[in-house]
Amino acid sequence: MRLQSPWHPRLAEIDGSPAERLDAALSQDILSGALPVGARLPAQRDLAWRLGIGLGTVTKAYAMLERRGLLRSERGAGTFVAATAARHGDFIDLSRNVPPSAVGERLPGRTLAALARRIDAEMLSTYPPVAGHPRFRNELARWFRRLGMEADPACLLLTGGAQHALAVALTTVCGPGGTLVVEAQTYPGVLALARHLGLRVVGVAMDGQGMRPEALDEALDDALGRALKDAGGGGTAVYLTPTMQNPTTGSMDRGRRDAIVALCRARDVVLIEDDVYRLVPEPDFPPLASLAPERVFYVNSLSKTLNPALRIGGLVVPPAWFDRAEAALHASGLMISPLGCAVMEQWVLDGTAEAIGAAIREEARRRRALASAILGPALREARHVGYHVWLPLAPPLAAALEVAARALGVLVTPPESTRADATQPAPDPAASGVRLCIGGPAPDDLEAALRAIAGLLGNLGAPARPVLA
Repeated sequence: MRLQSPWHPRLAEIDGSPAERLDAALSQDILSGALPVGARLPAQRDLAWRLGIGLGTVTKAYAMLERRGLLRSERGAGTFVAATAARHGDFIDLSRNVPPSAVGERLPGRTLAALARRIDAEMLSTYPPVAGHPRFRNELARWFRRLGMEADPACLLLTGGAQHALAVALTTVCGPGGTLVVEAQTYPGVLALARHLGLRVVGVAMDGQGMRPEALDEALDDALGRALKDAGGGGTAVYLTPTMQNPTTGSMDRGRRDAIVALCRARDVVLIEDDVYRLVPEPDFPPLASLAPERVFYVNSLSKTLNPALRIGGLVVPPAWFDRAEAALHASGLMISPLGCAVMEQWVLDGTAEAIGAAIREEARRRRALASAILGPALREARHVGYHVWLPLAPPLAAALEVAARALGVLVTPPESTRADATQPAPDPAASGVRLCIGGPAPDDLEAALRAIAGLLGNLGAPARPVLA
């Protein structure tokens, strides 16, 4: 006699087809541990009857979950949960900005088995072109198009993730002694990279959408004036994350994007656009690279949209800069792993990438809702859903929160790591705060950490409403 399934059938309360809603409901319960490894799922025909949906809909949802490695089917026995439960460490880490896990333990083996049947042995025996194999550049460009970025493969360089792409862009545009203009609060990785390269970093005042055009104009006055005086200095570039800004979660509307592009065009300044948090195409929030392809270096990566271990990034380069950028790529890394690129190609071709991407988006929405429910008005509202949230706090409170959270076993992003000039007091308290990365922890760990943060905010006397509007 077969054991009954412990799962209580439901459809997730999301917009989407019945198959997508069933996929989301099962994903949530598997990844949260509510459905443990080895648990039996209901028979497809019985589940279709109980939910009032078609048998083909159930079959499609089960197939989507099996492609991701969350389910396994045994002929004559049924369908079972195959995901591995998340590990719990000494700390709950809210400092590393990674997407929620959406890959089961069976997916890597299935992917490698598929590659073994179709991989080109010669591809593993020779060095690829510096920019990457054309077939993989075409595939990554196709993936970028799914996110709303029309990328010409001829202008696309394959890199070892987004951080490598940023290194190539900064080396190409700024060079030794150059200047990087950034938002007052920005991605810690670009600050570390700029300092490693010896660049002068200039922070620009922000509002709820990110960098303010009038403040950028003033900063460029100073930066370009210094460049004229220093004949041996390098170039100047502006670095931005216009969609789901890291760390403040702001997004620039179309008017702000047009204003920033027009200003840089008038000043003949290059922009470096970090677009790793774009999860879906949105015509109202176009990439800056689509507005000014002649002066925008566009950075994106699969590690944020699919899996952190898939270290394949892409740098779309303005044609006039391509040869210099290719030379910088060659100097910083001879080749990108063909095997990793083959995994990317396989996932895109067989639909796994689409399934993983949809699951990550839905889990990100669920985690954002959890953070909003626990932290309430202390959390800054964001137009877009991503893997981090922002707590606007005055500098002393931000620093105190980090120390107190660590004492409770919760790691948050150090406030000084996101400030463009951490050696000086924050000039604008409205641009100060703490980033919480909510994608990595297991769901129960995340809830525990957020509740601990909420308690600390009350103890520290933090304001009830966000400072940064």
